[in-house]
Amino acid sequence: MKQIYALMLMLMMASVAFTGCVSDDSDDATDTTTDTTDTTTDDSTTDDTTDDSTTDDTTDDTTDDTVDPVGADTQSTLDVIHERGSLKCGIKTSQFGMGYLDSDTGVYSGLDVEYCRAIAAAIGLDPDENIEYIVASAGDRFTKLADKEIDVLIRTTTWTTSRDADLNADFAGINFYDGQGMLVNKEAHSDAVSIMNLDGAKICTTTGTTTEGNLADYFAANDMTFEVVGVADDGAAMEKFKAQDCTAWTGDMSNMVAQQYAVSQDSDVTFSMDIMPELLSKEPLGAATRDNDDDWNDVVQWVWFGMLTAEEMNITSGNYASADLDDTATGRLLNNNLGLGTETNPLPATWMQNVLQHVGNYQEAYDNSFCDGTSNGERGSTLSGCLVDRAGTMNAPYWDGGLQYAPPMR
Repeated sequence: MKQIYALMLMLMMASVAFTGCVSDDSDDATDTTTDTTDTTTDDSTTDDTTDDSTTDDTTDDTTDDTVDPVGADTQSTLDVIHERGSLKCGIKTSQFGMGYLDSDTGVYSGLDVEYCRAIAAAIGLDPDENIEYIVASAGDRFTKLADKEIDVLIRTTTWTTSRDADLNADFAGINFYDGQGMLVNKEAHSDAVSIMNLDGAKICTTTGTTTEGNLADYFAANDMTFEVVGVADDGAAMEKFKAQDCTAWTGDMSNMVAQQYAVSQDSDVTFSMDIMPELLSKEPLGAATRDNDDDWNDVVQWVWFGMLTAEEMNITSGNYASADLDDTATGRLLNNNLGLGTETNPLPATWMQNVLQHVGNYQEAYDNSFCDGTSNGERGSTLSGCLVDRAGTMNAPYWDGGLQYAPPMR
């Protein structure tokens, strides 16, 4: 009895100590910049309010209250999804290549969307019918996750310490390795060949994001000054950049490439643009689930790893149906549950076949998101017509020098 009492006392003390360690994660970095923040949101870019340009990456200083974790007695999100019959996926809709909604056709596209579709297929849903795409802004995405308005957050969201720990979000597969870049108006900065040539520049950046903090850190480290032109989302940033209210625009490199193309399509824009060669930061973009929702997080994570593994094994949407399931490794990938799911809703043994049928492997998902979609998905095949190249980047497979790598599926 004394041992039980002592154990209870120790647990109570540990709980108090943990509570005392929880605090807001605010960015205390200082700089000598001028802030001319415009908090007006641009409703023209669908309904993606506070779209942080993929730069996504917000430490969410606007909503950094600690989120209550999912307890052991809480129903798995996977079981909730099956009861509901649909997946609620939190995305952005204004960045071509990652999360984009074509307002003319109503079609969603991008690597984050492909990930949502792959998850839906893996758990036995129809990706064309049973996904509800919910716009998650830079400021409200973690709140929507915590409040169960979405089942999974796949919205160009950078994996950081504070988000993982303080916001009680569990991150899963990194579907895109990015870095913060700088798009420059060459009329205003004709000699700029580097960020180092932008001392004193007026720079558009989404407020309340890690992008803003990275910008301040980079310029302070290089003894340079700049003027912040703060905006709420990509739409507002684009208008200010076109109007030359800011002469540079910073965000995730993938987003800067997409926005450069979008601005160039406006016939009223007469100035030329260039993207500087430096990266200001590391931005590993991935999916997030609620903390301690382990069975669901496992599914989200291993769906991505399955797509990478399929590419490595040269299994595609075009050849999986004729694959030799008697081969040990092939059978394990294409005809094995691998322990994923819950007791009530285990994944079917053919879950990876479902993913390949509806989405394909990583190469195919990347091709459909950033390129012309003509690749057959086979290992070593060349992608063409890419807005953002994969070859020679961190998103290349590990055998080609990249960072995309899956643990063993066994």
